[in-house]
Amino acid sequence: MKNIILFDDDSRERFLPLTFTRPVGELRVGILTIREKWEKWLNGKASYITQEYLNDCFPINIESDNLIINSSVLPSRELCSIVRNLQISEAVLKDGELIATRLNEKQIKKLMEDEEIEELRGYELEDTPLFRLTSLTDLFQKNKQALQSDFNLITNERVSESLSDSNLVNGAENIFVEEGAEVECSMLNASKGPIYIGKNAKILEGSMLRGPIAIGEGTVIKMGAKIYGATTLGPYCKAGGEIKNSIFQGYSNKGHDGYLGDSILGEWCNLGAGTNVSNLKNNYSNVKQWNYSEGKMKDTGLQFCGLVMGDYSKSSIATKFNTGTIIGICANVFGDGFPPKFVPSYTWGNDCKATFVLERSFEMIERNRVRRGLELSVEERLMLVKVFEETTKHRVWEKQAVVV
Repeated sequence: MKNIILFDDDSRERFLPLTFTRPVGELRVGILTIREKWEKWLNGKASYITQEYLNDCFPINIESDNLIINSSVLPSRELCSIVRNLQISEAVLKDGELIATRLNEKQIKKLMEDEEIEELRGYELEDTPLFRLTSLTDLFQKNKQALQSDFNLITNERVSESLSDSNLVNGAENIFVEEGAEVECSMLNASKGPIYIGKNAKILEGSMLRGPIAIGEGTVIKMGAKIYGATTLGPYCKAGGEIKNSIFQGYSNKGHDGYLGDSILGEWCNLGAGTNVSNLKNNYSNVKQWNYSEGKMKDTGLQFCGLVMGDYSKSSIATKFNTGTIIGICANVFGDGFPPKFVPSYTWGNDCKATFVLERSFEMIERNRVRRGLELSVEERLMLVKVFEETTKHRVWEKQAVVV
């Protein structure tokens, strides 16, 4: 089994707020996370070179022979063939930027200390297609391609569980149902893209699914839900109302009516009943979105762009989010009107000018975790403390000590 190490480069900031709490390789796009894709393609086990404060939650494993791969690059048949055949000290690059290399233990330690590896031989990728994520919006923009690739990988030479006759099905050959999944009295149209239904997932009566769609293990689709592709619902989520071209990383809920489109939810998020997200401006112009690297709003170049919500954030009932809204981690949004298009981490209220203090946020997270039979580890607490400190600059009102 190959030892794989995924490394985060400077592009990590482009995926904030999702990467406040995880390396880039833990992002889910398609059916699998980037890490899971590489592990399956290369028959290996992956760890990370990432931000120092994430190391305790995502420790690195170094062996005598290691494949080092850029976390923002997704595997393909052509690229994996090249990576498998790399020799020690060989590397492949794209426009001079490292994509993958094979190193011994001593060389990795040099790499981690930003020392030059003199004996490294680099080869430029020229005709090999490269599937790479470069921005937050790439996650939902490229989800259709990633979902089809993952579907082919996961279902190859496997037989799907059968669907009951209570369902109305179109494109049955593009539907794969894992063991323990329950699907009754629903409409499934896979003629435009595959539908993957994970282990022990539940599709309740009256649901309407139009592929490409991925439904993770243990996820529940509520009665009457309308879900359009390309949508990914990670493990142990709840989804209701109308959803289009969106990604739930996992353990997140939108269990009630309301619209969500061209959006991304991190883990442990919850959208209250009647929460609606705008993904198109009234004048049809490009949507602007907060850019963490530059500290200002920037044109996404997209006409359709909804909400990006970091881990552990929530909205109350009937919340209305504008196009291109970015919400950090551990934010609790409620009240009348539209919240700001940039909601900093650890904020509270509709105007987002109160700080959600660490002790209270930990209490909320622990109550949420207990419902799933999970605990908040010491390592995770320390990581969240670091993010609180790192995001203080976004909460300018803290000088007035407005906290809850």
